[in-house]
Amino acid sequence: MKHTIKEILKTAVQKAHENGLLVSADIPPMDIETPKHAAQGDLSSNIAMVSAAIQKTAPRKIAEAIVSCIDDAPVFERIEIAGPGFINFFLTRQAWYPVVEDVLKQDERYGASTMGNNEKVQVEFVSANPTGPLHVGHGRGAAVGDSVGNILRFAGFDVQKEYYINDSGRQIRTLGTSVWTRLQQTRDDSIEFPEDCYKGDYVREIADRMLKEKGEELLDTPEDDAILVCARFAVDIILEGIRQDLKDFGVEFDQWFSEQSLYDSGMVSEVIEEFKNKDLIFEKDGAFWFRTENFGDEKNRVVVRNNGLTTYFASDIAYHIEKYSRGFDRVIDVWGADHHGYIKRLRSSIEASGRKKEQFDVILVRLVNLLRGGEPVQMSTRAGEFVTLSDIIKEVGSDAARFMFLSRSYDSGLDFDLELAKKKNSDNPVYYVQYVHARISGILEKAKEAGIISDVDIRETKHMDTLVEPEEIGLIKILSLFTENVEKSASTLHPNVIFTYLMNLASAFHAYYNKHKVITEDQSLSFARLCLVLAVKKVIRNGLTLLGVSAPERM
Repeated sequence: MKHTIKEILKTAVQKAHENGLLVSADIPPMDIETPKHAAQGDLSSNIAMVSAAIQKTAPRKIAEAIVSCIDDAPVFERIEIAGPGFINFFLTRQAWYPVVEDVLKQDERYGASTMGNNEKVQVEFVSANPTGPLHVGHGRGAAVGDSVGNILRFAGFDVQKEYYINDSGRQIRTLGTSVWTRLQQTRDDSIEFPEDCYKGDYVREIADRMLKEKGEELLDTPEDDAILVCARFAVDIILEGIRQDLKDFGVEFDQWFSEQSLYDSGMVSEVIEEFKNKDLIFEKDGAFWFRTENFGDEKNRVVVRNNGLTTYFASDIAYHIEKYSRGFDRVIDVWGADHHGYIKRLRSSIEASGRKKEQFDVILVRLVNLLRGGEPVQMSTRAGEFVTLSDIIKEVGSDAARFMFLSRSYDSGLDFDLELAKKKNSDNPVYYVQYVHARISGILEKAKEAGIISDVDIRETKHMDTLVEPEEIGLIKILSLFTENVEKSASTLHPNVIFTYLMNLASAFHAYYNKHKVITEDQSLSFARLCLVLAVKKVIRNGLTLLGVSAPERM
């Protein structure tokens, strides 16, 4: 519909120019928006305001000239000029009926967009250190990253999802030391466990498994060698668990990238030397520093310490340069909110490598407050135990967890109530939306049994002019907004836009269903209403799919 309005406006501007009402036929970029209030029409355009400089006259006069040259069209009930020159369009019922046909014909592609123009985008998310199981916070990051990737792909971008495995550095040695110490304690329980090591029960479990698989001779291995063996063994086991948890959560990555591979290939050293040659890395106090101040960071950052060991920043620089070398036009990282201070230095290094600011985005995901019946759940203890993503999936299911994680903007804190997520009523958002899909499935089955429709003829809309109720036209209007919401979600990188849209569509359907029968004694009306609810079902499914949530046929 927006495309149709734009074409009508272009034709009107041309006609106004030919009639001497406007000095130019040129049209700058304009917006066609859905007003927040029904009194402002179904659609509104700012064409008059943005044309003021070209037309060299007041926007309201421009609007009057344009409206006077719009030919009578069956889609318009009336056209009004409001405020400084907004053109508000009030559409007839007949103008909305083709939306239902579009949904039924386009099916799984309804709502898809070409706005991405096949731009190659990488979304890297979760990337948790393989030093322990995924926790609730990782779950929210996984839901956000995976959904952002789905939405961008649906909006016409060429998307690759990636997990960066931090399998090098101090935290991996600490993991190895943790397992090695637990192994030592099997011989001598008086050995103290270091304060800075990982204390969770999963470390004991890894140690027990290692003892069974590697044998007691491991305990006689020189400590440095043993720690390295323990670290690699533990990383493999933990990564195996992480992969399974993410699979259970509906997350599949196109690529798993190892940090260690950057060192093994020599890329970290090569990148450091390259920036040294450009005088972007300099030596001071025995260490090497990146001139991040040159790119807006508050201070320069160390890439190689005075003991010769590289920092995480060094491998992150190499990793992101490697990403762009694979041909990505844009890179999106999903991080925890506590990494906020790291953005400037990494962006500085990316700009130093010749990329533009807009080629790099960071999504910062805020913490989750876990509740049970409104009361806080203990998230962690001094013993190193915490609520894992696996625990959440087992208790409430992947669908409920993902939908709840995406119910608010990721830059806001989230209260996740486990008891609410398990409810089988309208208080639970995922149930509220999924039930629409299941209920419509039941309605369609009854209609088929009654011989009103078949799988073949339901694809073709008929008798649309029987849809005259305000709730019916309201439903169609919401359906027409799906592509707009997909594009908004893609451009802002906020999946909660789709969540809000689905909640609004579900609410409109429930209100309609509670007031009107779908299957009536009038077969023509019944057929039209069945087409309408089938369209609702398809859009609910498409939206849930973008969020990685299933659309059940029965509940």
